[in-house]
Amino acid sequence: MNNNIRNFCIIAHIDHGKSTLADRLLELTKSVEKRKMKEQFLDQMELERERGITIKMQPVRMEYTLNAECYTLNLIDTPGHIDFNYEVSRSLKAVEGTILLVDASQGVQAQTMSNLELAKELGLVIIPVLNKIDSPQAMIEETKKEISDILKCDKEEILQVSAKTGEGVKELLKKIVERIPAPMKGIKIGLANDSLRALVFDFDYSPHKGIILYVRIKDGEIKKGDKVILAQSSTEFSVGETGVFVPLKEETENLKTGEIGYVVTKIKETSMATVGDTLLSRGSKLAPLKGYKQPSPVVWASVYPQSQDDFMALKQALERLVLADSALSFEQEESGILGRGFRCGFLGMLHLEIISERLKREFKVEPIVATPSVVYKVETKKGEMETVYSPVLFPDYHEISKVLEPWVEMQIIIPFDKLGDVMQLLKQKGAMIGETDYFGEDGSRLLVKAQMPLREMMGGFFDDLKSVTSGYASLNYELIDEKEGDVVKMEILLNDEVVPAFSRIVNRRDMEREAKKAVEKLK
Repeated sequence: MNNNIRNFCIIAHIDHGKSTLADRLLELTKSVEKRKMKEQFLDQMELERERGITIKMQPVRMEYTLNAECYTLNLIDTPGHIDFNYEVSRSLKAVEGTILLVDASQGVQAQTMSNLELAKELGLVIIPVLNKIDSPQAMIEETKKEISDILKCDKEEILQVSAKTGEGVKELLKKIVERIPAPMKGIKIGLANDSLRALVFDFDYSPHKGIILYVRIKDGEIKKGDKVILAQSSTEFSVGETGVFVPLKEETENLKTGEIGYVVTKIKETSMATVGDTLLSRGSKLAPLKGYKQPSPVVWASVYPQSQDDFMALKQALERLVLADSALSFEQEESGILGRGFRCGFLGMLHLEIISERLKREFKVEPIVATPSVVYKVETKKGEMETVYSPVLFPDYHEISKVLEPWVEMQIIIPFDKLGDVMQLLKQKGAMIGETDYFGEDGSRLLVKAQMPLREMMGGFFDDLKSVTSGYASLNYELIDEKEGDVVKMEILLNDEVVPAFSRIVNRRDMEREAKKAVEKLK
């Protein structure tokens, strides 16, 4: 095992400079030639560059020399938006340490705290870093106090960098080597054919090479020609190629304990591979590694092709996207008007938007996306319990005895002077307001906890929150238990015919207002 390997990732709120810091690390380690270097280098998707956000995790291997000794640094670049939190959780499980990056001009945000809790649960070494110290709006001392409070560390331990100019990044590289431990073997190796255990943390797909597994080798080694098995699906295959990300894929002779790289399977059936699966030597008696908790879809939407002739093309595109994005789920359904399509589950509205765009750009499929909805459990007056994914299938009001809807628990960080506006907004949305605590050195910000129906959260709450706080609020949420809801189905008729795509589930008290708004928009 190589003791000079360091595996780490960067966690941060969206727009705190994570991709820019990754660029500086690539430059300083000379991992990318100057002539090939471009901003957001690890954001390979056109959509990521357009929006300035990271959507897909991206591993990269860098070589770094410190005190005449060469180290291999494996970075997994992760998204910052809450809809892609599952990508963050998977990358954290494949590393020993993480950089906690905080924007000095914005301070600690709600999503930063959520990602930090994930890292703490996994026992990772956390290196706190203050970014954008060159910004005229930088609140260096105040933000260092916030970081030291949530990490329970001295302010002197917090590194200060400017990812934009490169200031402080050399010192950060040194700290990565010094503070993040080398990978440890997970087991005592016994028989030679029992040695391999690798965690599958992501996938890619190639029409020529089939499924390409992104793996972290926990024990043993793997090389071309090895006979291996995927533990969950019991799929056996002969390794077609092994390699690393430098940052593009580059074939290597093998992958050993502690390394992060890829394995070519030559398997063309997309259903055979699962994120969180364990790669073992064929005939191995070893127990699989503990994988990942499957993500729960937050919103559902029916997706149909523009023409039924494109149904198979849409199906194949969704199958390919599930490989690249394991948080996406789908199953076939039929509509009397729109024909055959798929009911798809997403982690949020941005996730839905990104998938729709990828279908158009990468697979040339023009989808029709029905109004998104959350999942309801409806008890009818006959005593039957139905799970309803679509407004179209929601029973009529006179048939319903009780409706259970999902709720979320939220953490909102806001400026102190915006408290009144935020409280009013939360009440409008039917939220249950919990504790409110001062946050930061001078108490100029507040941490507000509340619970709210997921339906209201998905109905533009975040945009409303940004509006009433002039863009200064940050939000994090997680699903909790279901609660009884007073909701009804709102249908819109065109020429006396119900149009399913316009049907929505709304709070009964808001039905008239929502109906007027929808009809005015259609007119």
